[in-house]
Amino acid sequence: MDSSLVYLVQTDTTVGFSSSNDEKLSFIKQRATTQKILQTVDSFKTLKQNTRIPSKFKRMIRNSKLSTFIYPNGNSYRVVAKNNAFHSFIKKFSQSYSTSANLSKEAYDEKFAYDNADIIVVQKDGFSELKSSSIYRLNTRRIKKLR
Repeated sequence: MDSSLVYLVQTDTTVGFSSSNDEKLSFIKQRATTQKILQTVDSFKTLKQNTRIPSKFKRMIRNSKLSTFIYPNGNSYRVVAKNNAFHSFIKKFSQSYSTSANLSKEAYDEKFAYDNADIIVVQKDGFSELKSSSIYRLNTRRIKKLR
């Protein structure tokens, strides 16, 4: 499997694009390359290799479900639960950029998603739009809910 390709996949939250190339994802979604894209990771071990988790929030992050955290280093990560079907996909790469399969600030369009993916990964249940993840911004002392 080539991680630089753009995969259309049912993520743990919604239908999304997944790739190791964040610039390619930004181009597809027609948004500024300066806007950061979240990374999905397969475990807390992988998360700890990429960022420092503020001590005050370690328990909360470990116990969170379907939540994305923007860490003090400015990068955002979501750990995919092992019991989620998306985990078997993300485990092959250990981490990958992930974004919803739509134009920036637009609703999901199946034709757009299929046309812009290099590889389409369909599960037996097909694709479904689910609730997007909650987003929290962390610094060393505070947490703020953004969505």
